[in-house]
Amino acid sequence: MTPEQQEAVLAIARGAIEDELGVAAHEPRSDVELPSRFSGVFVTLKRGQQLRGCMGTFQPLGGLAETVDRMARTSCCEDPRFMQDRIRPDELDKIRIEVSVLEEAQRTTDPASLVVGQHGILIRRGPRSGCFLPQVATERDWSAEEFLTQCCVTKAGLAPDAWKDPETEVYLFGAEVIAEPPDPGSDHPTNRPSRRRP
Repeated sequence: MTPEQQEAVLAIARGAIEDELGVAAHEPRSDVELPSRFSGVFVTLKRGQQLRGCMGTFQPLGGLAETVDRMARTSCCEDPRFMQDRIRPDELDKIRIEVSVLEEAQRTTDPASLVVGQHGILIRRGPRSGCFLPQVATERDWSAEEFLTQCCVTKAGLAPDAWKDPETEVYLFGAEVIAEPPDPGSDHPTNRPSRRRP
């Protein structure tokens, strides 16, 4: 995405959160034309290094603007991990927004071939599933095997080595990650795009 598109995506996300918290009215619109092809969106909210919400979808919910808007609202108010400690209007200026625009997830028969920092993972077995965005492995300094193992255990509720079993479905996906700078008062977002498709 261009810098203008990145800024528009972040503005939509922040506006949606402000609207959801009753700070300012907002509609999911952009004067900048946004990409029409994408496979899902995750919105991550952090206060410093502390996670304050992260929700997403692997299916577009309308266009990119509408999908970012919906996931931003969901992240700030519906993440089940923070139902007793939701984001408050008075902390909004300390919240940093990160939007991950997903590429299509592709099933792999060789999970360990994933490229740390470039691939996210979605693991499914029966009714259980879990996912990690590409940036999680980099932030936590995990190897590919640690990334897969942690997703099995902490996200999907599976055995640590479940990803090695052919009966377990493992999908890889890329993402273009657009983030506000550590200081929300800065002028420009930082962009960490995925450099290759899985």
